[in-house]
Amino acid sequence: MNIMLFHSAYGLRPAVREAADRLRAAGHLVHVPDLYDGRTAGTVEEGMAIRDGIGNDELLKRAVVAAAPHSDEGLVYAGFSLGGSLAQTLALGDEKARGLLLFHGTADIAEDASVDELPVQLHVADPDPFETHDWLNTWYLRMGRIGADAEVYRYPGAGHLYTDRELPDYDEAAAERSWTTALAFLASL
Repeated sequence: MNIMLFHSAYGLRPAVREAADRLRAAGHLVHVPDLYDGRTAGTVEEGMAIRDGIGNDELLKRAVVAAAPHSDEGLVYAGFSLGGSLAQTLALGDEKARGLLLFHGTADIAEDASVDELPVQLHVADPDPFETHDWLNTWYLRMGRIGADAEVYRYPGAGHLYTDRELPDYDEAAAERSWTTALAFLASL
C-alpha cells in the first residue's frame, strides 16, 4: 500500500518516523512530509503555536502539495491528531483514495462530501479531550452518510497521543493494540 502519513501538532518527531518504519516493515511504501519545515514542539502549546504561526490554510496546502505527486497511485491517507485532520480532508477530496487511517484525531466533514465505500479506521483515547464522545458519535454517523465504511476503536484510560512513547500520554498496551488493528486494516485494503 502507498501511504501518506502526516505528523501531529508536535511536528515530525521520532514517534512519527518510528510509525513510518513500522509501516514499511509491513511492506508499505510510506511518505512522511514535514509540514513544519523541521520545527518540532515539546508541549502541545508549543505545537499549537507553530501550527497557528503557519496557519491552517497553509498546512492544508503543504499537505496537498506533498500528496499530489502520489495521488494518482491511490493513497491511503494517515495521520496523528492534527495530521489525522489533514489526512481526512485530503482523503475525502481524493476520488482515488484507497483508505483513511486516523490516530487521535478527526476533522469536520464538508456538507458536500461524498465517497464510494472508503475504508476508514480511527483509533482514539477514551475519553479524549479533543475528540469528545458526542463529537465522535456525530463524526461516525456523518462518515456513514457520505459513503465511508468507518470503524472506531476507543482505548479507555489512554492519553490523547498515546502512541508517542516520548509523551506523558503514552500507553504501551493501547499503542500496540492500535498498531495490530491498523496493520490488519491496511493488509485488507
